[in-house]
Amino acid sequence: MKGFRNVVFMSLALGMLFYSVPQLEFTDGLTLPMIFSVVWIAMALLVIAAHLHHILGVDEEKRKELTRINRMKKWQMEQTLQGRRKLLQFRK
Repeated sequence: MKGFRNVVFMSLALGMLFYSVPQLEFTDGLTLPMIFSVVWIAMALLVIAAHLHHILGVDEEKRKELTRINRMKKWQMEQTLQGRRKLLQFRK
């Protein structure tokens, strides 16, 4: 259900972008309407990119990789601690 919601919102943002681009003003020079148009398009593309990023599951892959790395670090720390315990027992 979460992915469906992102698809709907991304589709709405795309529709909004396609509807508005012909109506935005891109005149010669640096005018307020042109600055607004560029900023508005940039924000719309940012929203679309964020939803696409979530739909593709990039965060999920990164989270799984970080979990795997943390497990490996924990295992290495346990192995180090066990080695120290054995060394201390050997010295006694």
